[in-house]
Parts: sequence; C-alpha cells; structure tokens
Amino acid sequence: MRVSQGFDSGSIEVISIEHPEDIRLKLRNDNAADIRQWFHFRLQGVAGRALRMVFENAATATYPAGWEGYRCVASYDRRYWFRVDGTAYENGELIVEHTPEHDSIYYAYFEPYSHERHLDLVGRAQSSPFARLECLGNTVQGRDLDRVVIGGAEAGRVPVWIIARQHPGETMAEWFIEGLLERLLDSADPVARRIRELAEVHVVPNMNPDGAALGNLRTNAAGRNLNREWREPDPLASPEVHLVRQAMEARGCALFLDIHGDENLPYVFFATSDDVPGLPPATLQTQQAFMADLVTASPDFQTTHGYQAGRFGDDTLKLASKWVAHRFGCLSLTLEMPFKDNALLPDEQVGWNGARSKRLGAAMLNPILSFLGKYASGCAPK
Repeated sequence: MRVSQGFDSGSIEVISIEHPEDIRLKLRNDNAADIRQWFHFRLQGVAGRALRMVFENAATATYPAGWEGYRCVASYDRRYWFRVDGTAYENGELIVEHTPEHDSIYYAYFEPYSHERHLDLVGRAQSSPFARLECLGNTVQGRDLDRVVIGGAEAGRVPVWIIARQHPGETMAEWFIEGLLERLLDSADPVARRIRELAEVHVVPNMNPDGAALGNLRTNAAGRNLNREWREPDPLASPEVHLVRQAMEARGCALFLDIHGDENLPYVFFATSDDVPGLPPATLQTQQAFMADLVTASPDFQTTHGYQAGRFGDDTLKLASKWVAHRFGCLSLTLEMPFKDNALLPDEQVGWNGARSKRLGAAMLNPILSFLGKYASGCAPK
C-alpha cells in the first residue's frame, strides 16, 4: 500500500500504513495556521482489501461537530465522487471503512475543485462574447487573482459582485460559480440575457488560490482567514482582499454575494446582514424578497435553519458581506452550503456535491434578475 498527497490540494499526515485494517492518519494543519479539517489523498495497492482508516486527531479539528453525520467522499477517476457509508466518528476519531474496487482510489473531505479546472473555467469564460477576464493582481505566493466581468460599465448598469472560496477548502463554492457562469454566459437563456443587459457582474471564482493549492481549509499562504480581513486588509498578508476591495471601491456595489460552505449544518442558507449597524430598512426588506425568490428558484434553499444573529460579535465588520453592506448600504449576503448533505433533499449516493452546487449557482440567476428589476424601478436601495 502507498499513500500520496503530492498534488493540488493534497493534505494528510501518515502515522502507519502497515496493515490495511489499521491505517493510522492525522489531519494536517493549514500551512501557516493551527487549523485542520481538510484532507485529500490517494491510496494505492488496495483493490479488494477491507480498509479501516483512522484519523487520530479528528477531535482537534477546527469543527469537530462537523464529523457528526458526515460521510467521506471517494473517487477512482477524480470525476465521479461518491460517499463512503462506512464513515463514523467515535471516541474522538474519524473512522472510514471501505473496500475499494480498484487498485487506486482518492479520498477527500469534499469533492475537490482543482486549479486546472479553475483555469479551464476562466478560459471558457473569456472565450464568450459576453465576458472578459482580468487579473486583479498577485496572491501571497504570486498566483493570479482572476476576475471575470460580464457586461460593460455603461451608465445605468448595476454593479454586482460575486466572490467565492475565501476559505479554500470550501470547494463547493467554486462549483457553485461554475454553474452560475455557465448559465450566465448561455446565449439561449433569457434570464441570463436580461441580466447581461442590466448589470455589470464581477465574479471572482477563487479568492484564495494559494490556500487551495496548499490543501488549506480556511487560510491563505500567510495564515490569514480572508473572511476576517475586510475592515483593514493587509496588502502583504491578505493582498487577495485588498485587491478585490480596491476594485469594488472603483466600481461600486449594489449587490454582493459571498459563497461558502459550512462544516456543521446540513442545509443551504444565507448569513444575512441583519446585524450590520446602520443598514437602511429598505435594504433589509430587499434582503427578505431576495431570499424568498431563491426559495422559489431552488428547493435546495431554505430560511428556517442558519446562523444566530450577532454570532460574530466584534468581528462583524471584518467579514466580507458585513463590511460590504456597511460600506455601500447594499444588499449583501453570504451563502452557505453543506459539507454533508442537504437534510431537506438528501442524496444517499453523493450527499451534497459539486453537481448540486452547480445547479444552485445556476438557480441564483433568478433572484438576481428579480433584484435588478426592482433596482431599475426604484424598489431596491441605491
């Protein structure tokens, strides 16, 4: 048997692999922070062997409650990922029992989204007559921070910003963006066409390409949680936020969506701006209408389960959607998707996965168009 992690987003520590029924592993820290939960590795020489993998330090994960009801994902070809039923959290250890059908298999915390796929995504986008691709600048390790812009900056166009993957291990966020962009750039889709006529949409598919490549869960290469950097971003330690905020200041913002994943809750929900100080009542009304439109557009979304208001305390205005709401007085929301499954519409085979995230991204165009219609008629805050 052999364990390897020398690939994009690979992450694991091996304690012992002498016996297939007692493979001992540890979750690896983010490269510059005491944070751990993401794993992604390849196991070879295992066809037909009954494996028992034990993640010894699962109790020290950043979100240990995330293991309750969780099932590991696995793939033979890195395209189709399925859930491993033999996943359990016992006595502080995550245990995965599985008998692979083939000699080589990949295991991961969630369906990965590689940098190569990211490059393919933005490459396809710039090939569209409706979009252009721009580099906002460099990350800590010198990677490009890509922005896709759909629509021109003509007077009257509404500036919309959508960012994803501030936390690199939340790969469902970039799957969401892929679905959103594919529909938004579809010449035959009337909803997309109308959005392109009304708005200038700025999309940052991956805010944290360094962390993604390094196999981090929440931080960039400098150990910064980008979603706590928005009030005073450091151009050296968190250039990713500094660059996006700079570009947003130059263009303005009427609607902001920050796309994430939640380790604990098995639901799709919004973290809202109710706790942002000084937010106009009209914006809160628009927020309610936007959420109602998404409920109609996608049965995967719900408004019953989510975060408690005020949970971020003094950090509130350090978060992207909170800072944007406060700075621009606009509709600004954080979307959360599950690492586990959607308890409203469970799928025993795949749980919540990339394909379902893509579908939700495509469905998001409906509430966006509804918002733009209200904005144009003066029924949404400007």
